[in-house]
Amino acid sequence: MTETRSNSELLVMLQPDAHVPLHRQIETSIRDSIRAGRLVRGASLPPSRVLAADLGVSRGVVVEAYQQLTAEGYLTSRAGGYTQVAAAGAVLPVPELRPARPPGPAIDLSYGRADVSSFPRAAWLRAIRSALTDAPNEVFGYLTGRGVPQLRTALAGYLNRVRGTVAEPEQMVICTGYAQGVSLLMGVLAAAGAKRLALEDPSSNDDALPAARAAGLEVIGVPVDGDGIRVDLLRDSGADAVILTPSHQWPTGSVLSARNRAELIRWATGRGAVIIEDDYDAEYRYDRTPVGALQGLAPGHVVYAGSASKTLAPGLRLGWFVLPGQLTEPMAAAKIAADRGSPALEQVALADFISRGEFDRHLRRMRPVYRRRRDALLAALARHLPGLEPAGVSAGLHLVTWLPPDLDEATVVGAARRAGVALDAVGPYRITNPGPDGLIFGYATVSERAIAEGVARLAGVIREL
Repeated sequence: MTETRSNSELLVMLQPDAHVPLHRQIETSIRDSIRAGRLVRGASLPPSRVLAADLGVSRGVVVEAYQQLTAEGYLTSRAGGYTQVAAAGAVLPVPELRPARPPGPAIDLSYGRADVSSFPRAAWLRAIRSALTDAPNEVFGYLTGRGVPQLRTALAGYLNRVRGTVAEPEQMVICTGYAQGVSLLMGVLAAAGAKRLALEDPSSNDDALPAARAAGLEVIGVPVDGDGIRVDLLRDSGADAVILTPSHQWPTGSVLSARNRAELIRWATGRGAVIIEDDYDAEYRYDRTPVGALQGLAPGHVVYAGSASKTLAPGLRLGWFVLPGQLTEPMAAAKIAADRGSPALEQVALADFISRGEFDRHLRRMRPVYRRRRDALLAALARHLPGLEPAGVSAGLHLVTWLPPDLDEATVVGAARRAGVALDAVGPYRITNPGPDGLIFGYATVSERAIAEGVARLAGVIREL
């Protein structure tokens, strides 16, 4: 039987009992790899001594093969330097990449993003270096589903200090963002016997709604008004759990009133229901005193959810859930079953970032930036579209305006896109209850000048309609 050997740094196949000299086999294997494009121009080959040891041949065999390929122009070598690929292989055809949809408008006022161009790269690099230098070895092994203890401890201190939570590190689970966390939680609640989930109507339904239905939960929408969710309607809904944005309702911007907070907690306590508090943009407050987290009032009935998506960058893929005691272990087990835990290095880096005060400093830098952009949007709306009254303006990264009855939101959004302005309609975020047409303006990633131009174009569109 023919014996075949290969090495670990460079794929070279040898057949010792073949009637072909070993150096010729090495030449052929490397030459074919270059021609096929598996070895690209500039790629470094292992030193002859290393390759010879891996292949179990004398160094002279590898040197002879390298010299022949160098003479043919496939390789280049300098004394004391690396042997590198000098020739380019066959150019493989690259399929034409076509965008899934036409390029977006020039001015994007749609919602959903923080300004990632302001991500604190230097401070984050320091945090990454600190994590690599100081993290204990066991952090880089297999972890529990809760996440690294350093991040859970840092987050608990931050949330208790800034958001008024009652968070314990052992009752926290780190996820790859809110989307994963809420999906895991829906499965946990369904396994615990929950049958029906209530969502604010309208609400951001692209994460929770499909996750709940996939878990077998019935989903109903409960209307919101100026005081937040209608607790009287929630009480009659038969829901076992509800997802809320009480500090800044998405998208209307209403704040859950003190009275509704008390009634909501009485409902959850009496029914044994679970409240999921999505605190998605709590760090950005401009014109009013921050509202404390609902979880701080009833930690035994409220799941607190937060993430780095709006504060730092969604690409970090880090979110956190503070859970009542009875849900913590099932949630951690679901996390382990899903992906064996989130990356440890980023968790330790975020813990360092928070502990050194960099998180607070970044938020202090960004609040005035976002406020200026919000003010530019309000001024432009007042100048060009005084008939559209903004709502939800005192916090967050977006605002909403309601349209008069003679304007259809889908028509306005479509015409605006054709005019080079992107924005969102309220309608797609309604669950089961109809309501007035409205427009959602995101301002986090757009300059003040572009905001003014975008609203002026929108005004022209609406005049034509």
